[in-house]
Amino acid sequence: MSEPGQSAESVGTGSELVCPAGTPAALHAAVDAGAHAIYVGLQDDTNARNFPGLNFSPRELQDARAYTRFRGAKLFLAINTFARAGGLAPWHNALALANDLGVDAAIVADLGVAAHAAKHYPDLRLHLSVQAGASNPAAIAFYQRHFNVRRVVLPRVLTLAEVERLTQAVTVETEVFVYGGLCVMAEGRCALSSYCTGQSPNMQGVCSPASHVSYRDEPAAMVSRLGDFTINRFAPDEPAGYPTLCKGRFRVGTVTDYVFEDPVSLNADALLPALVAAGVQGFKIEGRQRSRAYVSQVVGAFRAALDALSAGQPMPVQALAALSEGGTQTQGAYQRRWQ
Repeated sequence: MSEPGQSAESVGTGSELVCPAGTPAALHAAVDAGAHAIYVGLQDDTNARNFPGLNFSPRELQDARAYTRFRGAKLFLAINTFARAGGLAPWHNALALANDLGVDAAIVADLGVAAHAAKHYPDLRLHLSVQAGASNPAAIAFYQRHFNVRRVVLPRVLTLAEVERLTQAVTVETEVFVYGGLCVMAEGRCALSSYCTGQSPNMQGVCSPASHVSYRDEPAAMVSRLGDFTINRFAPDEPAGYPTLCKGRFRVGTVTDYVFEDPVSLNADALLPALVAAGVQGFKIEGRQRSRAYVSQVVGAFRAALDALSAGQPMPVQALAALSEGGTQTQGAYQRRWQ
């Protein structure tokens, strides 16, 4: 952990721990726990976690920039939803604000947003969001050539071997997710929540919005619903999870189970040595909608792991299962055992 006024320098490997903050309090927690970079969003449709009570006003973003700069950490602004035709002003305004405040990078997904940034703010560093789904050298080279993208956040569909080959094949930095929630693994192309609620995660930044969530007690179950759809039925002694459609339990034929994805969190801590050796630059923790206690604990654990790895020491054992969705953890597609 860095002391006030000192730099939160990257570990000797050159690796960068990129951490979430949905509120100013969470940003302070991430910096204090040792984050090298913190990514945040504005309180509008321009970011993919556009929920009530989350994200930053322009003034709060200015304060966040001052604090991260004082502590030697970086600040990234997520402008990572797809802009609406005829309604580009919020995305253009977000880029202008990012440039004016001197954030360390803007995370973009939309081609038009990237083109606007490259034309009007050529000195603003661009990172390509996972929402763009760039997963091969040709796609990454396209964004690099046309928009001067400097880093690409890789989709969570790639195996460890594929991440290594891709990182070695491109001349931009790569960033991967190492902890947090998983999606159906169709980055930037999910229409499930839109189908149920009319609110798009890819354009309005809301997946399974709380305004459409309801719970109902029945004699033998707790029923969770999203919009007009029943998502899950929990036994009286079973923890009731949030009704995200892709993690719902449905009946298919005679079997009732999790059809799309289990409620489980990614934890790739054991793969950090291999990812560092592969040349990955950024290690991303998901969770801008999570509490500052979650941010502090997860960031601290991964910073300790990277520091130990840099020093050639054994990585400390984590105790993060209690923070995982459903109390369960997975290495996701990195170790794709179903191939």
